[in-house]
Amino acid sequence: MRKVTECIASHLEAQRDVVIATILEKSGSAPREAGTKMLVHKDMSIEGTIGGGLLEAMAMKMASTVFETKKYRIEDFELSDTDATQAGMVCGGEVRVLLEYVDALDIPCVDIYHKAHELREEGENFVMITKVSPKSTTILGKDKWICTQTDIYGIENKEISDIAQSLRENFNRTKFHIFTGKERYMIEPCYCTDRLYIVGAGHVSQQIAVLTKEIGMYTAVIDDRVEFSNQERFPTVDAVYVISSYDTLFQEVSIPKNSYIVIVTRGHSFDKAVLAQALRADAKYIGMIGSKSKKNHLYGELLHEGFTQKDLDEVHCPIGVSINAQTPEEIAISIVAELVQVKRS
Repeated sequence: MRKVTECIASHLEAQRDVVIATILEKSGSAPREAGTKMLVHKDMSIEGTIGGGLLEAMAMKMASTVFETKKYRIEDFELSDTDATQAGMVCGGEVRVLLEYVDALDIPCVDIYHKAHELREEGENFVMITKVSPKSTTILGKDKWICTQTDIYGIENKEISDIAQSLRENFNRTKFHIFTGKERYMIEPCYCTDRLYIVGAGHVSQQIAVLTKEIGMYTAVIDDRVEFSNQERFPTVDAVYVISSYDTLFQEVSIPKNSYIVIVTRGHSFDKAVLAQALRADAKYIGMIGSKSKKNHLYGELLHEGFTQKDLDEVHCPIGVSINAQTPEEIAISIVAELVQVKRS
């Protein structure tokens, strides 16, 4: 949400209207989670992505109508397996998308997005609240609020105050969701947190994910097995991804620069494939589980393939601080302690 929020503020300041496409729900295997946004401009150019291919083409077609009517729409897109392949999905499913018109002349709306941009610049976490009322055809600035741990920005009322109070009870673990009270609200967390990508969805990964969410890190889990990488096994994380192959991980999942990458797959060959890609990713941290003999073997192969010793010296392997950890829980503690150590240094 961060980059899109900043883009919206910039376009509104330049008095350019936009349509925001937001994924509200998705079923099936999709590379983009609920809460993912894309901006559509009047010339049908876009910023961001909600999955690519046919899905975006259909959303853009609907956006042209939203520009004309200035009324929001909620559309359900059902993709066949063939359609889904074009959209970057492993298999078909349904995606529900909100298409929201944002008017650059709507002063309360401009103020809200400027405040969001200001909070981002200050490094403060916040939650955007947007009323998506079935009783109305528009979403205006008066229908938006920003909730921080101490303040509310926007035209406050009793229900919004109650929602804010509820959010603050578990503020740093808020997930994107639709809240239904007297009205219906879209709840979007925007956190200034470090982003962690755990590659491999085994027992150690489960324990890492619990701890990293407790310390406020954005946490995503990636695996090539849907029976392992799913929300049921990782209920607290921000995103789970099922990829077709570890060899194409960075093509299938967009990992931002300065992210933390923890490699805990189920095999040496998978670890090597991921590490080779991670070394080109400009990551803040790369850690790989394994013994010193495994490290020497994989490093030897990577040196032969053109990587330098300087590249490999940036990798934390064996991963984690040394506490003689043995159980998945203990290993997770050692890994997360190293993440904190890197973060604080």
